[in-house]
Amino acid sequence: MQSGPQAEIARGIAEGNELLRQHRPADAVALGQQLAGRYPDVAAIRAFLAEASRLASDLPAAIGHIDRAIALSDDPQHRIKKGWLLSRAYRRDEAIALAGELSAQAGGNALLLWQLGKLYYHHNQLLQAISHYERALALEERTPWRYDLAVARFYAAQTEAAEQDIGKLLAAAPQSGSVLYLRSTLRKQTPADNHVEDLRARLAQGFARTEDEACALYALAKELEDLGEHAESFAKLMAGARKRRSTLNYDPSGFYATLDEIKRLATPEAMAAPVEGWEEEGAIFVLGLPRTGTTLAERMLLQSGKVANAGELTDFGYLLGNGVARVMASNPGLSVAEASLQLDFATLGREYMRGARQLAGGSPLFIDKLPANFMYCGVISKALPRARIIHLVRDPLDSCYAILKTLFFGAYEFSYDLEELADYYIAYRRLMDHWHQVLPGQILDVRYEDLVTDPEGQSRRIYEWCGLEWTPEAVEVPDAGKVFATASAAQVRQPVHSRSVRSSRRHLEGLAPLVARLKAAGLYED
Repeated sequence: MQSGPQAEIARGIAEGNELLRQHRPADAVALGQQLAGRYPDVAAIRAFLAEASRLASDLPAAIGHIDRAIALSDDPQHRIKKGWLLSRAYRRDEAIALAGELSAQAGGNALLLWQLGKLYYHHNQLLQAISHYERALALEERTPWRYDLAVARFYAAQTEAAEQDIGKLLAAAPQSGSVLYLRSTLRKQTPADNHVEDLRARLAQGFARTEDEACALYALAKELEDLGEHAESFAKLMAGARKRRSTLNYDPSGFYATLDEIKRLATPEAMAAPVEGWEEEGAIFVLGLPRTGTTLAERMLLQSGKVANAGELTDFGYLLGNGVARVMASNPGLSVAEASLQLDFATLGREYMRGARQLAGGSPLFIDKLPANFMYCGVISKALPRARIIHLVRDPLDSCYAILKTLFFGAYEFSYDLEELADYYIAYRRLMDHWHQVLPGQILDVRYEDLVTDPEGQSRRIYEWCGLEWTPEAVEVPDAGKVFATASAAQVRQPVHSRSVRSSRRHLEGLAPLVARLKAAGLYED
C-alpha cells in the first residue's frame, strides 16, 4: 500500500479525474496546479494537468504541461498525448513529425503502434495507419485493433484484406453489429456471393444489445436491396431505424431555433457589410446533405491531379464555435447568432487554412467535404472570401431515402425517424435558399441527377467554378489507391450511374409520413 508523497499524489490525481468526470475542468486544473506546486517534478501530475487544461480549452497550457511530463519521463504515452494535443491545436505537421519519431522507436510496443495507427488515421494517412495497425496486431491480437484495421482498409479500397479481417472479428465477436454492417457495405452483394442467410440466422438467434440488432437489420436491408428484394429490404430498414432511434436521446429544438435566428440576422445588408477576412485562396467547400453526390463531385475534382483531399473536416465549425465563445465572453448578452456576426473573421480564416492545408499536404487547392458546412455559408463567405462553395442538391425524397438507408455512427441522429428526417431536410433547404438570397452568385448548385446523367457537362461547370482547366480524367473511375473516407467509399469507385435516381418512389407507401411533411413544405413533386 502506498504511503507518504506517492499516496498523496495518487489521491490527488484520482480526485482530479473525478472532477473531470463531473465536467469541472477548471476545478481540476486548480487542483493539479496545487499538486504541481508541491511536487513540481512528477510527470504524472503534469500529464494530468495536460488533460485537465485540454478539457478547459487551454491547449497552449496543455502542450506546455505535456512537454514538462516528457522532460521528466521517457514514457511514450506522454509523447502520444502530445501528438493529439498538437493535432487539436492545428499543428498537424508537428503531430505527424512526432508520430514518425515514435514509430522509429516503437519496437515491439504493440499498444504504441496501435496508437500511432489511430493518429495517422485521424490525419487521413491511411496507408501509414494500416501499416501500424498491422504491426500492432502481429504482436498482439485485439478485437478493437482489428476493427480499426478493417475500417482503414475499407476506405483504402483493400476489400479482400478487409473481408479477411471481418472474418476474424466475427469469429471473436459474432454479435458485433458494426462489423456485420461493415461487411455488407464493403461491396455490392450478388446472388452468388452474399450474407443474407447468415444475417437472417443471426437475427433469429437474437442480439443482447439493441445497437447491434439495429446494425444487423441495416446490413440485411442493404444486402437485400443489392439483390433487388426491395420490399423486404425496406421492411428491414424501417425495423433497424426504429431500433436505432430507440437508443438515441435526440432533441433538435435548440438547433432549429438557432437556424431561424441565423436567417433573421443574416440579412443581405449584414452579409454585404465589409469586413476584414482572410484573403488566401485554395479552399473548396463541397457541402449539402450526405448521400447527395458530394463524394462524386469530390472525386471529379481530385481527378484533376491539382486538388488534394483534406477530408470531412470539422475544423470550421470548431473554430467558429471557439470564436463565438470568445465574443460571448466579452458580451454575455449576445446570442450565438448575434456573436457570429461579430467574429474576428480574418483570424478564423487564417486558423482554418493553416490546419486544413496541413491535412491536404500543402496543396494549393484542397477540398473540405463536410456536408454540414452548409450551416456556415455566411461565415465562410466573410472569413474566406476567396473560397469556392459547391452545393450538391438532390431530389428531396431521393435525398431523404438515401440518408435513411445509411447507418451513420455518431452523426446525423435525425436520420432514423421519417418525420424527424423530413424536418431536418426542410430546415436545410430553407437555410440554403436563404444563403442564395443573401449571397447571390457565391454558391454553385450542382444537381445530383445532372451529375450522374451528364457527368462531363457538370464536371466542366465545377472545374470552371474552381478555376481549373478541365480534363477528360474528371469522369474516369479513380485509381484503386485513392482514399475516400466517407460512407460512399465503395460506391464512388464504380463508374458513374443513374440507378439511384427516383429509387425512393418504390416505397411511397412506407415513406408516407416523410412525403406528407415534404408536400406541406412545398418540396415534393411526384
